[in-house]
Amino acid sequence: MGSDEKFDCGRRRLMAAAAAAGSVAGVAAATATLIPFVASMKPSEQAKAAGAPVEVDISRLKPGQMMTVEWRGKPVWIINRSPEMLETLKKTNAKVSDPNSERSLQPNYCKNETRSIKPGIMVAVGVCTHLGCSPTANFRKGVESGIDAEWAGGFYCPCHGSTYDLAGRVFKDKLAPDNLEIPPYKYFGDAKIIIGEETKGA
Repeated sequence: MGSDEKFDCGRRRLMAAAAAAGSVAGVAAATATLIPFVASMKPSEQAKAAGAPVEVDISRLKPGQMMTVEWRGKPVWIINRSPEMLETLKKTNAKVSDPNSERSLQPNYCKNETRSIKPGIMVAVGVCTHLGCSPTANFRKGVESGIDAEWAGGFYCPCHGSTYDLAGRVFKDKLAPDNLEIPPYKYFGDAKIIIGEETKGA
């Protein structure tokens, strides 16, 4: 890797941490649907550094929308996947390198087709498993995505071209070795998620 690439990846790591503080320009520019940044309840800086759980209100997150929060210094994406988005997962099964997430980091209660507790809601750490860069969301389809004529929506890491589907599964023949990490989380009622705490009985 040349010095320019190292600098670029380093800059993207810093941007990843800043994403939870209010930057969504990269995401908005890459998507066809409105993907708002939604502020969450955040613990103190000292508590975050120690890995304190983060409580997130998803009551206003509409189908097709995504929000970003910070947990342990990392961006965590929460996407309300529409039925149409969920349908794309069946089409990408044969195209991803680890369709059943057998070698990827995720809680047992998310070892299913959607990699989530509730099918519609995806919670994933937005850090590429190759060199720790932060991918961008690209929910456009086909040639409009600028990625692939058969692209069904997902995430693209511009540092080295790794791509992930709408369950955070990495496509075949990419530099990223594993699917995106799914952090421990649980629901508190229907409209709140606590990231950093395990679901009871998991």
